[in-house]
Amino acid sequence: MKRTFFNPMAGIFLLTLFVFTGCMNNKAPLAEAQSSEISMYDSQKDLVEVIGEKDLTEQTIAFGATADIHGRIYSYDYAIDSPDKDAGLTKVYTAIIQESAVHPNMILMDVGDTVQDNSAELFNDLDTHPMIQALNKMDYDVWVLGNHEFNFDRSFVDRNLLNFDGAVLSANIKEEMDGSHYAMPYKIFNVNGCRVGVIGILPPHIPEWEASSPSHFKGLQFEGTLVSVREAMAEMDGKYDVLVGAFHMGRTDDRGAEAVYDIADAVPEFSVIFGGHEHAKYVEERNGVAIIEPGKYGWALARADIHVKKEGDSWKVLNVNAFNVETKALPENPILQADFAYVHEQSIADANVVVGEISAEFVDGVDYLTGEDDISTMPRAQIEDTAVIDLINETQMFYSAADVSSAALFNFGSTLHKGDFKKKDVAYIYKYPNTLVAVNITGENLKAYMEWSASYYNTVKDGDLTISFNKDIRGYNYDMFSGVDYEIDLRRPAGERVKNVMFDGAPLDMAKTYKLAVNNYRFGTLTKLELVSPADKYYDSYEELQDAGRIRSLIIQYVQEEKGGVVDPDVDNNWKIIGFDFDNPMIDTLIERVNAGSLTIPTSEDGRTLNIKSITAADL
Repeated sequence: MKRTFFNPMAGIFLLTLFVFTGCMNNKAPLAEAQSSEISMYDSQKDLVEVIGEKDLTEQTIAFGATADIHGRIYSYDYAIDSPDKDAGLTKVYTAIIQESAVHPNMILMDVGDTVQDNSAELFNDLDTHPMIQALNKMDYDVWVLGNHEFNFDRSFVDRNLLNFDGAVLSANIKEEMDGSHYAMPYKIFNVNGCRVGVIGILPPHIPEWEASSPSHFKGLQFEGTLVSVREAMAEMDGKYDVLVGAFHMGRTDDRGAEAVYDIADAVPEFSVIFGGHEHAKYVEERNGVAIIEPGKYGWALARADIHVKKEGDSWKVLNVNAFNVETKALPENPILQADFAYVHEQSIADANVVVGEISAEFVDGVDYLTGEDDISTMPRAQIEDTAVIDLINETQMFYSAADVSSAALFNFGSTLHKGDFKKKDVAYIYKYPNTLVAVNITGENLKAYMEWSASYYNTVKDGDLTISFNKDIRGYNYDMFSGVDYEIDLRRPAGERVKNVMFDGAPLDMAKTYKLAVNNYRFGTLTKLELVSPADKYYDSYEELQDAGRIRSLIIQYVQEEKGGVVDPDVDNNWKIIGFDFDNPMIDTLIERVNAGSLTIPTSEDGRTLNIKSITAADL
C-alpha cells in the first residue's frame, strides 16, 4: 500500500540481535530474551524511518490512527453474538485504503488497548496475537501500549512487542533494573526531508490497576506523563521539525496525572495529539494544538493532515486539519476477513458454548424509564438491587469465603434471559478479564469505601423526578455490596450518604475486621485510597488458579458445581436508595414524555455517562 525505505545498517543490527536472542521465525521466548540482558527497547531500536524520496519544499504529511480497538478484527461483538456495524479493523482497513489512495505515505498508528476484550484472550498463547498480526497486515507504523495490554502476564506483552513490525512506543515505561526504556519513547519519520517526531505515552497507573498481579508489570516502572514527554523532547532536540503526540490518555485524568489537555497546555510545540483511553469521539483545539480521538472499537479512523513548507533549513507548519473518518457505512475488507476467519469462527463457537440454564428473566425493565433492554435513560441496575449483581457478588463471596463482596456492572444493560446459559452471557454481564481478590478490612474503612462508591450519585433536590449520576465518575466505579444491608440517602452530600449499615443483624462494627471480596482492579483502588494495604490480602484467585481464576470462569464454575447447572434470578434487595420520592405521580408524565421522544435525559459530552442531570418538575 505504501513504502518503507529500510535502513540497511539497522537491518543488520536487528538480524544479528534476533539470531543472538533466539527470536527468529516470529518467536520471542521470554527466558532467552532476559538471559541475553538485552532490553526490549534495544531489541526494536530503530528511531528514524525514511518515507518518500522526493525533494519537496511544501507537502502534506498525513496521519491515520485508531484507538481502543479492544480485540475487534471483525465488525462483531462476541459477548452478544451479533454484528457491530461501526466496529472492527475490517472496516478500518477499508478507510485506510481509501485514505491511502490520496496519501500513499500516510503514517498509521494504533493508540493502545488493542489486544484485550471481545474474546481476544482466546488467542493469548499464540506467538503473535491476531490483533498484532492484523496491525502488521495493514502496515501500521506505530503501536502505542495501552493500560489493558497489561491485563496479562508481562511475557505476553514482551513477545507481541517484539513481533510487531513497526515501532512500539511508550515514553513513560522504564526497566526498574537500569532505568532504560521498555519500549521506544519516540519515533522520527523523515517524510521527504521533513522530520516528524512521534511521542507515545500511557497512564502511569498500571501498578495501581494491576496491584493484585505484579507479574503483569514485573520489573517495570511507570513514570509521569508530562515529565516523560519533556524527557523525550530533550532527547529529540534538533532532530525533528514537526511534533506529534500518540497518547493512550483521555483529555483529563481522575488520578492526578497530566492528560491530553494538560500536555497541550504545557507543550504547544505539538501540532496534533491523538488521544485514546477515554473511548470518546472528538476533534478539538487546545492551546493551538489539534487534539483528536476516534472513539472505541474502530468507530473511526482519526486523521490529521499537517501542511508544512520548507523555509531555509527548517520546515514550518502552515496548518493542521484533523477529522474522523467514520466506518459505519463502509464495507468490511474481504482480504482481512479471509486472513482472520479462524479468529471469528473460533470466537463465535466459544461464545455459544452452553454452560448452564437460566430459569427466568433476571431484570424486568433494564432501562428504568422505558422498560427496554437497551439503555437510553437510567439503568435500573444502578437504581435498585438486581439478580445480576447478586450473582456476581454471590460467586465472589463463595470462592473467597468473604463476609462482604462488592461489584460494579461494566455493561449497564446487563440481564439474563430465560433459556441456555452460554459463555457469551457471562461475558455480557462481566465484560473484563478481572480476577478475584479478598482482603481484611476494618468496618471503618469498609464504610469509607461504601461512601466512596455512593459519590457516583448527584444529590437529590426538591422537585427532582429522576436520580442522576455524577458526570465525572464512570459507572464502572460504582460498586454495589452484598453481605451487608444498607441505605443510600441521596439528600445528603457525597461522603455522608451510606446509612444503617447492618451485618448479620447488627450494626457494622467500625473496629471489627471483615473479609471483603473485590476484583483485582478495585483492590488497586482500595490501596490507592489507603483503605487496605497489600498485606491485608488473604486470597488471590489468579495466584491459585491462573486463568481459571478469572471472575468469568468462576461464575461458570459456580453455576455448574454449586447451582446444579441452573442459575435462578435471586435478588436479596439488601440495599435501597432513600431520600427520593419514587411515588411522585409526575414521574408517570415524565415516562410518557420520554417514550414519546419529547423529553431527553441529559448525557455527558462523550456519551459514556447517561443521566447526568436530574429532570425536575419545572422541566415538564
